[in-house]
This record gives sequence, C-alpha cells and structure tokens, in this order.
Amino acid sequence: MSQKIRIAVDAMGGDYAPEEIVKGAVAATKENSEIKVILVGNDDAIKAVLEEMSYNREQVEVVHAAQVISCEEAPVEAIRAKKDSSLVMAMKMVKEGTADAVISAGSTGAVLVGGQVIAGKIRGIKRAPLATLIPTLKGVSLLIDCGANVDARPEHLVQFAQMGSLYMEHVVGVEKPKVSLVNIGAEEAKGNALVKETYPKLKELDTIHFAGNIEPRDIFYGETDVVLCEAFVGNVILKLAEGLSGALIKAIKEGMMSSTRSKVGALLVKPALKETLKQFDASEYGGAPLLGLNGLVVKMHGNSKAKEVKVAVEQCVSFMQQGINDKIKEQLGK
Repeated sequence: MSQKIRIAVDAMGGDYAPEEIVKGAVAATKENSEIKVILVGNDDAIKAVLEEMSYNREQVEVVHAAQVISCEEAPVEAIRAKKDSSLVMAMKMVKEGTADAVISAGSTGAVLVGGQVIAGKIRGIKRAPLATLIPTLKGVSLLIDCGANVDARPEHLVQFAQMGSLYMEHVVGVEKPKVSLVNIGAEEAKGNALVKETYPKLKELDTIHFAGNIEPRDIFYGETDVVLCEAFVGNVILKLAEGLSGALIKAIKEGMMSSTRSKVGALLVKPALKETLKQFDASEYGGAPLLGLNGLVVKMHGNSKAKEVKVAVEQCVSFMQQGINDKIKEQLGK
C-alpha cells in the first residue's frame, strides 16, 4: 500500500479511556507500518499515556478535543450540542476524508446517531445495521442487526442480509456464506409478521446464499454464517449470550475450587480449558461495524481494553483493504 490507512480513535470513549484506548491503538501501529492512528481527545491526558510508550511518531497523531459525550446524555442532543467532543470530531474526519475510519467505545446511541448524521448513509441504503462477529463452535458468525434498528421492515432486513454476506465473504473469508433468518422455528410459515414477510423476499435474492430460518439455540453451534434479525432480537441474543457465558465461566471456576479433588482436576484440564475459553472471548473479535455508511464506523464494547482496541484497528484495515463500501455501493447503491 502506498498510503497509510488512517483510523480516527475516540480516545475518551469507554470505561478505560484514555489509557487502554491509546495503548491498544498504538499497539496496532507496531504490527503494521501502513496504519496511522489519530487519537482524538484531551491532549494532556492522551500525551500522558504516550509518554510512557515507545512508538513511531509518523504513525500516531494527537488531535485535541475539549468535550466528551457521556453514556448518560441523550444521543441526538449530545451530537448536536457537543461539536468539540472527541466522538463528533472523529466522525467529522471521516466525513471530510481526513480519516478512513473511526472507532469508539463510547455511548452506543451517540455512535449510531453520529454515524448516520455525520458520516451519512451510502446512497440507496435504507438503514445502517450494526454487525458483530460472535464466536461459535465452528468459528464465527455475523450477528446483524445487533443494536441499531429496533423497528426494521422487511426491505431493511433484505439489505442487511446482502451487506452481512459481503462482509463475511470479503473480510472474514467465508466462501458463499450462508444467511439464516432468526425465527422461533425452522418452518417457513412460523414467526411474526416481520419474518413471515421477509422470508420470501430473501428466497428471491440471487446475491446471497439463503439457508432459511434458524432457531436461536442453533446459532452458537455455527449452523450459519450470517445471523439475520432486527435489532431488538439481535441485542437480546447478544446480551443473553454474554450473560450466560459469564455465568457458566463463574460456575465452572467455583466448581473446580470446591474440593481438593476438584482442584487437582482443575490443574490437569486448565491448559485445554484456557484454549477453549479463548475461542469464546469477545475481545478476540474487535468491534461492531455500522455497515452502509460513507466511511467506516466501528463500535467497541464500553469495557474494551487495549487488546480489543488493537483488534478493532486491525479490523478496520481489513475492511478498507477489501473495499467493502465499494462492494456495497456496487450491489445496493443507487
């Protein structure tokens, strides 16, 4: 690549900002000389973290932002009122073309509003869905939409299916990814009005490999590549999975420490268990891109630490190298 891929980083967004955000972004530059990160936020706070690190100054830029949008603020009002916030300034860089992508662990609502209002949707895209990779027994699947459009219509889901399929094929490398519609049963006649109306529209598409309905219990067995739903259902699936996995891990640890015999057994299975749990560690998969925008906006978990930030930056690089937006424009743009 002749030109560096420029990632604007909301350094003040998230529970562990700016320290973990800055460390993760800088770590990504050390592994790829073609990345440039633009750390947007409080100048003094960011530089205090950078002073303790070694890095290539040509790959790291600091842009001062006087304001921060908190998770407690109303997203629309905050985006309008706080023009000098780290998130808004980072978004504007994408809009103006001085950055190729923006990542943030800040307010989800503000990221969604900012992405659509500031960066703007690709012409022809009706709604921009939030898509996240989720671990399964067979690798990963893409959950789309997982939080952006809670009142989606069939025509929106059809576009989500197409964008999700493009993402899995070109970023993740899955040939002819299977797309499945989340439903309460596998039969075509089941479900609410939304899924019943969407199903035949997906069957007619020749741009995706539609595999029919999928029940939630089959998702984490890796039975499909793109898990398609509207945002209310998607967010419930995501948060239920996070809560269940956390509870199971806690129960396993407590069980292993419950007796001398179990402690001995724990020592024997620890290496294999650690490797298995790593497969289901959300920090291994970066953030959730908001697909269908002019530019790339990636939302990370609010509790993201350096490792997840680093992966999110690398995720942006893959997205840009594969020209996903160009492919979306070619297939869906008008």
